[in-house]
Amino acid sequence: MKRVKKKKIKVGRIFVALLVLGLIGFGGYKAFNLFREKLILNEYYVASDVSKVKLYTYDAENDKMVEADKTIFRGNVVKSYDKTKTFGEDNYLELVNDEENNKKKKKDKDEVVYYINKENITDNKEDVIKEKTKFVRTSVTVYKNETDSKISSFIKKGNELEVVGYDKYDEEGIVNMYKIKKGETEGWVYGKYLVDNEEDAKANYNEDGVYDKHKDRKYYFELYGGKASTLDYYPFERVEFKDNPILKEAKAMYLNGGANVIGQVDSYISIAKESGVNAMVVDIKDGALSYPVEIAKDYSMTAYNSAINSFETYKSAIDKIKAAGIYVIGRIVVFNDTHYGKDHPEDCISSNVSSQTWPSAYSRGAWEYNVELAKAAVHDMGFNEIQFDYVRFPESAYNMSKSRNTNFRNSYDEEKAEAIQNFLFYALDQLHKEEVYLSVDVFGECSSEYVTSYGQYWPAISNIVDAISSMPYTDHFGNERDTWSNPYPTVNNWAKGAAARQTEIPTPAIARTWITAYDTPWWNPTVVYNATKISDQVQALYDAGLNGGFITWHAGSNLNKYNQIKSAFSKEYKKSA
Repeated sequence: MKRVKKKKIKVGRIFVALLVLGLIGFGGYKAFNLFREKLILNEYYVASDVSKVKLYTYDAENDKMVEADKTIFRGNVVKSYDKTKTFGEDNYLELVNDEENNKKKKKDKDEVVYYINKENITDNKEDVIKEKTKFVRTSVTVYKNETDSKISSFIKKGNELEVVGYDKYDEEGIVNMYKIKKGETEGWVYGKYLVDNEEDAKANYNEDGVYDKHKDRKYYFELYGGKASTLDYYPFERVEFKDNPILKEAKAMYLNGGANVIGQVDSYISIAKESGVNAMVVDIKDGALSYPVEIAKDYSMTAYNSAINSFETYKSAIDKIKAAGIYVIGRIVVFNDTHYGKDHPEDCISSNVSSQTWPSAYSRGAWEYNVELAKAAVHDMGFNEIQFDYVRFPESAYNMSKSRNTNFRNSYDEEKAEAIQNFLFYALDQLHKEEVYLSVDVFGECSSEYVTSYGQYWPAISNIVDAISSMPYTDHFGNERDTWSNPYPTVNNWAKGAAARQTEIPTPAIARTWITAYDTPWWNPTVVYNATKISDQVQALYDAGLNGGFITWHAGSNLNKYNQIKSAFSKEYKKSA
């Protein structure tokens, strides 16, 4: 009996022990769940196909979720104990209040609890951007990759794109570049030119009647430069780089890339320092390259072999200008380029009207070459700004357009003015990545209310670039009457039109104007353009409302001429009372 009894006692103890352990285990599981619910804080990324995501609060009285007066940008991290509420097919995750709300809770003892739809969270950062399609609002260059300026293709306004990736997004959830597909085209485009639906993509920017001002403008006969109605007038974000503030009011002198000029840079700097010159425009390419830019080897050995100065000589000159505290603008003649044209006849206009070798402004090869050249010069020399000249079709474009025997190399069915504007979008995006500014030279004719035959239209250009530099040279207004002996009225009348164009767009560039600094007229040099003639032109600009300053044009960059006119730089200009 005793032995049996012992056995029974042993079995009972085991049973009790198992029962106790079971109860403890069940309670432990519940305790673990409670612990996990209360103490394990999980983090998620906000994800969406739009940059802002709605938050919600719970209406306990009506047992429903209501939209809160608060949103959150995608890409942000939110925290939760994984408490959820479900209404129909929608699941909402309760969020832990942020620091601001915690302060509010401590102060008011009234906690605001926010919820987010679980469709808008992910634990994978790569899944933050959820767009599957986008639409082209502003015609876009398609890049081969997201890192450089190599061009793959081009897609016009209104097209739908398939989104297959992206490079990065900012603190507001805005994507920088999307990887896209469109038929056989695949590559990278800037997100700022895209919208979410076809209706917005096909619309024209018409705040304050901007589009209406331009859409019907034309010359009294067809110039074949394009229609103002096809151009883009959306506001363009103005930037200013911290370590490279833009020059808002210039007193600039021009230096060509000749060996005599570059070799005497100390003399030009001396004149500049004693007269108040605050900027110099120095040639990088005007026909020949001013120095052997290495990238030119990849595009045009003829151009590379044309270099006038050695790398060291040219860099020494630019370094001295910068050391003197002078803002340096590198000038590049873009489409009037026989060297590139010789190596790339396939990119040049072919016409029975002219035998001139002129790379077409439609040619993406010419686009890429000039932008790559500009970027290389920035890296080599540290320019503050790049100035593009000859951003147009040739003067004979009108007669070329009338001829049936002209091939403009128009691969993407653009009008001339569209191609010019599209090139500038491309160029500005690439140069801003280098934290330098872009200015562009235009003919004086652009101050008129029509698109020119060579594709320049002031509002469409000024709305994009950082500075626009027109060339209202006083002997370029025809030779039937004297427009040069008294330059003030000639420049002032022109400038009033230019100032009006500046008011017709939401984000005009700085108007920094080229003025005549050579004896005129060029075909009969009887009028000496001294300091007074220079000052008269500058005052004419300011009186018309163009206060971005001036650049003196003297093709030879003659030291004697700059000594003659240097007192004009010393004056302070403002609008006459």
